[in-house]
Amino acid sequence: MKRLVILISGRGSNMAAILDAERAGTIAGHVVSVISNRPDAAGLSLASDRGVPVSVVDHAKDAQGFESALAAAVDALSPDLVVLAGFMRILSAEFVTRYEGRMLNIHPSLLPAYPGLHTHRRALADGVKVHGCTVHFVTTQVDHGPIVAQAAVAVEQDDDAASLAARVLAVEHRILVAAIRWFCDDRLAIEGMRVRVRNEIGCTTALVVPALP
Repeated sequence: MKRLVILISGRGSNMAAILDAERAGTIAGHVVSVISNRPDAAGLSLASDRGVPVSVVDHAKDAQGFESALAAAVDALSPDLVVLAGFMRILSAEFVTRYEGRMLNIHPSLLPAYPGLHTHRRALADGVKVHGCTVHFVTTQVDHGPIVAQAAVAVEQDDDAASLAARVLAVEHRILVAAIRWFCDDRLAIEGMRVRVRNEIGCTTALVVPALP
């Protein structure tokens, strides 16, 4: 059973999907703690109500010491995997390197397109027909690391940023849980910038990227 630590900054809907998967027994992982950089993050109450230990490392109180405090809090939990589930802070190269190969992020675009913020608004402004989300291993380059899974959604003619975001979020939950399941089952192999998923008999096969209508 892999030990998971989830980092959040807001409502925690992706975190909730992970907790649901743990409860359902669909991942061989246990969420040992949820940590937020914001004391007002709604996801903290949600996690606490489910009996998950929570803590806050407030970046606003001590910007200089924030990453050291966060690393100490994470390391104290001895996680096998750190999941950035809506964690809205850019982490330094030193911090990222500390958890190299065992930190996943969910990003609301089909990377490498639209790294950073306001992805849905930018996609609509560009008139794209397909948008989506990406789960990737975190590297020192922001929103740029070996891709584990992606899911696509069609952009509708009457979409605004909110409606597009809602449909993307639904598939975020699915591919994040899938990626965590593969990690917990020791099925992920990083080969440069590519990630392969080992099948049940031990060989390595190309990851099939889910494309959702």
